Order: sequence, then structure tokens, then C-alpha cells
Amino acid sequence: MVGIPWRTTCEEEVGERRKLDYYFRSVREAGGEPREISLRQSEKELDHRLGDFDGFVLPGSPTDVDPVVYGAVRHSKTKNLDANRERTDYAILKHATATGKPVLGICFGCQSLNVYLKGTLVQDIPAEKPGSEQHGATDLTPDAAKGDLAHEAMFAAGSRLAKLAGRTTARINSSHHQSIEKPGEGLRVTATAPDGVIEGVERSGDGNWIVGVQWHPERMVGNAFSERLFGEFLQQVRERSTEVAK
Repeated sequence: MVGIPWRTTCEEEVGERRKLDYYFRSVREAGGEPREISLRQSEKELDHRLGDFDGFVLPGSPTDVDPVVYGAVRHSKTKNLDANRERTDYAILKHATATGKPVLGICFGCQSLNVYLKGTLVQDIPAEKPGSEQHGATDLTPDAAKGDLAHEAMFAAGSRLAKLAGRTTARINSSHHQSIEKPGEGLRVTATAPDGVIEGVERSGDGNWIVGVQWHPERMVGNAFSERLFGEFLQQVRERSTEVAK
């Protein structure tokens, strides 16, 4: 059982799940059973619910992480905050790190993972890192005529991402205006874009499988690297679940 929080409170309220279903499809194809996690539960209800899951995917979102959480002044480009989504992500991460359950954070999920672990974010790449390459419009609609931008990513030698890619570089899609600035505690930077923007991190030191990627593997349908990423995540979920059951 893999828990996936709704991307935003608004999408949950109106039942808009077209983007959420990308993640559901990827988890199912890798052999998992995905379930939604409501963003509108009380803290007590949420804590009780999290025990039902064996692992978690933190999806992307059109919202931004509130910079107050990481001690920064809000940039004019930081918009569309969602306190319910942040609260839910942090509760999931607190539970997962305490119990050793695997976590795959994607785009916003990668950023919230980093902030939870006391890292910071670049609030707007074009404004704060002049000269960076274009990293795409945030959150394209499902029916967009033009797809995501794409660029190369470079992986740290010996990292999980390098092993899954089978090489030290791969072409990834790109749809974000924020990124990790200072990595959170226990996070190793394992993927960067050619301009130095951080594209992937991995938890190190305690054996817990926690990986964050800035791109959208759930939208790279038929891509072998993306399929292997979800496949390893589900393998880790199964192995951890089996160990607990013994």
C-alpha cells in the first residue's frame, strides 16, 4: 500500500485528479497499490491513517513551499501556498523517517522533503540564478499542446540514481521554477543540471530509502530510467514490509 497525498487542497475539494492519476499509474505499473491521502484530515486522523501504508510518494504541485518554514523572506515569485499540503507532507515524513518506510519525493515533494530536513530553497530560479537554463513552466495542464522542456542531468558516481540510469547522465523533463538551495540534513546531492541546479537528492547514513527528484518521472511514460526508479521504490517498499511482518 502506497500513500499519495492529494496535490492541492483545491484539487481534492473539486475532485480534479488528472495529474494525481499519473502517479497512481506509475505506482500500479511497478506493482504497488496506491491510495489517496486527504489533505483535510485532523492531525489525529492523519497520524492514525499513516500507519496503513508501507511507503509514500510525495507528488508535485502547482503551489510553493512557504519560505517562513525555512527562515526566508517571501520572494514576489513565491505564490499559491497550501498549508494543508505542507502539513500533510511533514506528517508523512515524520512518520516515514521514524518507521523506516520508503519515500519518493517528486518536484514539490522533493522540495518539501528538503525543507522538512532543514534545507532551503531557491524561490525563483530565473530571478535568483541569472544565466541558468530554462527549467520549464510550473505544472503544465494535462491537455497542454506543448510538453515539458527537457535537459541533461548529471548523477553522482555510485548514487542510486546513477545505478538506475545505468550511466552518469540522462535526459530528464523539467517543469519547475524553484529548486533546492542548501540540502537538508542527511541529504546527499546526487543529480544536477548542467547549470548547477540541484535535480536529485538521496538520504544517506541511516539505511532508510528516501529519494527526491526535481523532475517528473511519472510523466515520462515508457522511459526505462523512470520505470526503474518507480520499480526500485516499490522493491524497497516490499522488502521493508516483509521485514516488519517477520
